[in-house]
Amino acid sequence: MRFAAKFEFLDEIREFVGEVARAGGFSEREIYNIQLASDEAASNIIEHAYAGISNGTLEVSCEVKNGVMTIILVDHGAPFDPSEIPTPDLTADLSERKIGGLGIYLMRKLMDEVHYKAEPEKNRNTLTMIKRKG
Repeated sequence: MRFAAKFEFLDEIREFVGEVARAGGFSEREIYNIQLASDEAASNIIEHAYAGISNGTLEVSCEVKNGVMTIILVDHGAPFDPSEIPTPDLTADLSERKIGGLGIYLMRKLMDEVHYKAEPEKNRNTLTMIKRKG
């Protein structure tokens, strides 16, 4: 499905991902985690890849096969490599923590695999998240 890259479409993205996960037999807790990870991923894309761009699109595809859900988010905004973001120090006092990085941390914790691929020659970034049924 294709969505406008705007925060007001996050509910629709969460619902779409949740419906696919539910149809695939995931538990309510797993569905919640999948939706939260997808929400964080889409929010990061909207905020960072499309910063200053009002007409961006976000393509979201989901599939469940043999108990494994694959979510692919494709954008055409600025490339961003999540592997360059350090793991946040969750033990630091809230007033001393650096801003940012929690969304990526959550995606990594909630999903079994998170992969990112920037293809500047195609003006495309692809984020793939995988969750296996528990």
